[in-house]
Amino acid sequence: MEQYLVEREVLSEVRLEEVAQRDTSRTRTSVADKLKEFSRCSVPRLKETVQRWVPVLDWLPKYSIRENALGDLVSGCSVAIMHLPQGMAYALLASLRPVFGLYTSLYPVLIYFIFGTSRHISIGTFAVISVMVGSVTERLGPDSDFPLNNSTNTTGSVDIDARDAYRVVIACSLTLLVGIFQIVLGVVKFGFVVNYLSEPLVRGYTTASACHVSVSQLKYIFGVSPSRYNGPLSLIYTVVDICSRLPQTKIPELVVSLVALAVLIVVKEVNGCYAKKLPFPVPIELIVVIVATMITYFCGLTSLYYIDVVGEIPSGLKAPISPDVSLFSQVIGDAFAIAIVGYAINISLGKTFALKHGYKVDSNQELVALGLSNSIGACFQCYSVTSSLSRSLVQESTGGKTQVAGFISSIFVLIIVLKIGSLFEDLPKAVLSTIVFVNLKGMFKQFTDVPELWRSNKVDLMVWLVTFMSTILLNLDLGLAVSIGFSILTVIFRTQLPHYSILGQVPGTDLYLETETFKQAEEIPGIKIFRSSTTIYYTNAEMYLEALQEKSGIEIGKLLTAKKKKDARLKRQQQKEKKKEKKQRKKQAKKQENQQPAGVFTLTESQRTGPSDLNSIHSNGAASHLSQTNGQINPCYQHDAATSESDSDTEAYYQNADCVIDEEQPSHSIILDLSTSSFVDTVTVKTLRNIFKDFGEIDMDVYLAGCQACIIEQLEKANFFSNAISKSQVFVTVHDAVLHIQKRRKRAEKETCITLM
Repeated sequence: MEQYLVEREVLSEVRLEEVAQRDTSRTRTSVADKLKEFSRCSVPRLKETVQRWVPVLDWLPKYSIRENALGDLVSGCSVAIMHLPQGMAYALLASLRPVFGLYTSLYPVLIYFIFGTSRHISIGTFAVISVMVGSVTERLGPDSDFPLNNSTNTTGSVDIDARDAYRVVIACSLTLLVGIFQIVLGVVKFGFVVNYLSEPLVRGYTTASACHVSVSQLKYIFGVSPSRYNGPLSLIYTVVDICSRLPQTKIPELVVSLVALAVLIVVKEVNGCYAKKLPFPVPIELIVVIVATMITYFCGLTSLYYIDVVGEIPSGLKAPISPDVSLFSQVIGDAFAIAIVGYAINISLGKTFALKHGYKVDSNQELVALGLSNSIGACFQCYSVTSSLSRSLVQESTGGKTQVAGFISSIFVLIIVLKIGSLFEDLPKAVLSTIVFVNLKGMFKQFTDVPELWRSNKVDLMVWLVTFMSTILLNLDLGLAVSIGFSILTVIFRTQLPHYSILGQVPGTDLYLETETFKQAEEIPGIKIFRSSTTIYYTNAEMYLEALQEKSGIEIGKLLTAKKKKDARLKRQQQKEKKKEKKQRKKQAKKQENQQPAGVFTLTESQRTGPSDLNSIHSNGAASHLSQTNGQINPCYQHDAATSESDSDTEAYYQNADCVIDEEQPSHSIILDLSTSSFVDTVTVKTLRNIFKDFGEIDMDVYLAGCQACIIEQLEKANFFSNAISKSQVFVTVHDAVLHIQKRRKRAEKETCITLM
């Protein structure tokens, strides 16, 4: 067992500033100086600024072909293989044609290559973001707005071409606004906003989103056409509607779905089991897409069994267009929700890989990079993007070292769009739905968070459950708002309901622990050490004062009232004693004059006054009368019978209270441990002043301990220290304060004994 011994003097705040030499010469930079520094321009500063906003100019010139090229090439090819099926599948979630998923896997990836700071995440389509976009496109572009109008490509009474074209306009406008939000937040250094999205909230939200994604794909697996629902409880209505239409299930599409699902699950499990032995995962998604397309085409399943397929995939790229800004007012709430969720997913994955590989991700620059990917991508008919967990894991596990892997994957996607895309027109949508289902496995595993949080943290469990249920019942946008609101409420409640405790010393150490938790922690006689588990500020300052009185057993109001009554009683008692003694002296003098015996002389007034006539007041305000008994002078308390009955309640309180204001009181000092406080506001300062004042009136000393330097500075600015409250009452640690109190009490007791002697 290792031990250590430290010898040093007891340090109050005054002595600490002398020993540690606190620097008081620091001056804050004025606004004019900050503007001057900001406007200063030089070549190195310009270069640094450009490299900060365009990171590719910083890392690309340092790129090592020998070390990174091969890994980035293999990784880029592997991710491109995943982009093809996922891009087309997730486009269906956004209620767009599959080709727009390929566009979304191309342009934003190139933009992130230039502006992004994470080396391993794969930007592109993602299930949660896709379904959030789909809820907007279906709400603003419902089937009922596009009745049949002599269109050659129609289903039932809906003009599919017109509907899909308008939904692309909606998705592009939404994506542009998402990008604008993210760029503005990044420029104003608002990257910390994601810190308010706790991990339980994000995981609960993505789990509920996975349920929305799954339900949205059931119609393709069973081959039914349920009604479209929006708003709260839309998920419940959709599930009920699909269940009612199960008798109409298309058996061929169900068979295709089950076969594809079985193959995907088995091969993905094999990939997981032999991940360390395989050079890269088997691209089963691409294989299933190719095989399903070939079988459907050569067997004529579309004409025989009316299997729903992807349809026309135009080759080539479309010219950029300007999104319709007139739709901004209708999608502003959804845009902000998508911007925050997309960024939360992106930065969480980015920081995970950065921590693993030892580099730094700039949270604000990530906002800008993601915003530019969305804004520029919207002009090329892309919808909102973020990083994908499955693709990012593949990019990292196959040897990807830098953002070049993303650039290579986008080149392969470009080739697919230009030359190969039209070959997948006969791909069944049911196969794409099974790909979506299988890729949601990781999100559904997050249900295991519930038992883990039950064991570890009930508050985080509540956040997870409320987030999940609100997102399931109220849809993705309202569910996110409710989740954030509830998460903030938990923080408020935690600061409003902190844990208050009385500390005791572990014998033989300078450790002060909670007496309720540690059996060996013993209270120091006469000293109450009080601590709050959180910062004291305006919302809990009143509770702090109440908890201090409750935990210490010192009720200020009763003690002050009792002290006033006792002082008044003592004053009346002294006046009575003086009158009584005066009458006795007059009576005795008169008696001696009238009946003076022979040989006895009369004492003078000064000679008559002796020790038996002296009154003294103790330091705590209690009166003592000195009487002469057998030649010895002893202090004794005088009580007035007339006032004892009226003050019986007060005396009873004094007998039962933990602290009484006389020399025998068990508590004479209070130490407030402020080591948990990170700041003080004006309400806190006033509360501390009142504590010093109120406890001082009942002759109790108050000390502060464990204050950080910033707390001392804030107290100084608030003029907290004065003649009544000095810095000598503030100590570096609780132990310093205890030693000071004990030394002071011993010195006072010694002086009292000398005086009495």
